[in-house]
Amino acid sequence: MTSSPFLGLPGAVEQPDAIDHGVPSHYGSPNIEQRRIEQGTAVVDLSNRGVVTVTGPDRLTWLNSITSQELRFLQPGESTETLFLDINGRIEHEAKLLDDGTTLWLITEAEDAEPIRAWLDRMRFMLRVEVADVTSEYAVLGGFAALALPAASPNGSPLVWHDSWAGVVVGGHQYARAEHPAAAWTWSETIVQRSQLPEFVARIRAGELSAAGSLAAEALRIAAWRPRLAAEVDERTIPHELDWLRSAVHLSKGCYRGQETVAKVHNLGHPPRRLVLLLLDGSDSVLPEAGSSVYLSAPVEDEERKLLGTVTSSAVHHELGPVALAVVKRTADETATLYVDAAGTTVTATQDVIVPGDAGAVADVPRLPRLGAVRR
Repeated sequence: MTSSPFLGLPGAVEQPDAIDHGVPSHYGSPNIEQRRIEQGTAVVDLSNRGVVTVTGPDRLTWLNSITSQELRFLQPGESTETLFLDINGRIEHEAKLLDDGTTLWLITEAEDAEPIRAWLDRMRFMLRVEVADVTSEYAVLGGFAALALPAASPNGSPLVWHDSWAGVVVGGHQYARAEHPAAAWTWSETIVQRSQLPEFVARIRAGELSAAGSLAAEALRIAAWRPRLAAEVDERTIPHELDWLRSAVHLSKGCYRGQETVAKVHNLGHPPRRLVLLLLDGSDSVLPEAGSSVYLSAPVEDEERKLLGTVTSSAVHHELGPVALAVVKRTADETATLYVDAAGTTVTATQDVIVPGDAGAVADVPRLPRLGAVRR
C-alpha cells in the first residue's frame, strides 16, 4: 500500500512501531487533537485499515450463521459489528459492518483484511456470495459524528459506519455496573475512495478541516472503555472478558461457531479474566507500553510478586491524564492499588472496574446438593 498523503501535512509524525503504523500518530499536540475530535472538527486518518466487501443475495443470512451478531435484518445504511470466534469461543477476527442494500462492507484492522477475506472465501460453499478485499480502492477516515465527510456511495447509500458502543445493542448485555463513559462516544468511520485522500489533505491545508492523529483517537477510545481487536485481544480472549457482549454479540440468535462457549460463560460461568481501566500515577512521566506486566504489589527485594495481567493499551488523556486498559485475572481485588512495570519503573494505578469479578452466571441456576451430603 502506498504511503498516506496525510503524512505530508505540517507537523505529521509517524511512529512506525505504533499500533497504527502507516498513518500520522500525531501532529504535534495530541491533547489539543483529542479536544478537536470531541468537538467534531478533526478527521483521523485510518487509511491503513482494511476494507472487505461481500455481495450476493445470501450475504446477510450467510454471515449471520457464522459470526456472533444478528445480521439477517440489517437495513441499508445501518451499522453494527460482529466477531469471528473459534470453536472454543475465542476471538479470531472483528469487523465493523455496514450494508448499502447491495453490498455488505466490512472495516477491519490493517493486517486482518486478507485473513478475513480468505476465511470467508473458504466458508462460501454453494451460497450466492462473493467476497473481495477492496482495500486498494477504498480508505477509511474517522471522527466524531459531527464531522460530516463526503462518503463513497457506489450503490446510492453513503458508506458511514456509526459505532454503537454508546449503548447496549438489541440482544447484547453489559457487565459494567458503573456509569458508562461511552455515553459521549459518537465515533464514526467513513469509507471514501482512496484516490480522494489528497482532496481531504488539501481541505485540511486550506483550513476547512483539522487533522488529529491516531494517538488522540486511541486516548479517547481507552477512556470510553472501548475494546479493539489489535490491542485488547490475544489468543485466549473471549468476548465476555472485554464487555464486548455490549455491542458485538447477540445472545438469543441461532447457532454459530463459538456460540456454546458464549452461552455457557454468560449463563452459568464467569470469564477467567476481566478488563479494567487503570488511572496511572503520572509523577514519573512514564507511560507503560502494551504488554507491560500488572502486579498486586510493589517490588520488594527477594520477594516474588503476584502477576495479575498485562496492559493492552495506554495513552495520555487530555482530562484523565495517563490511562491504560489492562486485562487481569477475574479474582484480582477490585479495590486494590495495582502496580505496573514500565521500562524499569514501577507505576502505581487505581482501578475503574469495567468487567466485575462476578460477571456472568446470569441464569442463577441453583446448585444441586452433593450426593451423600447431609442437610442441617
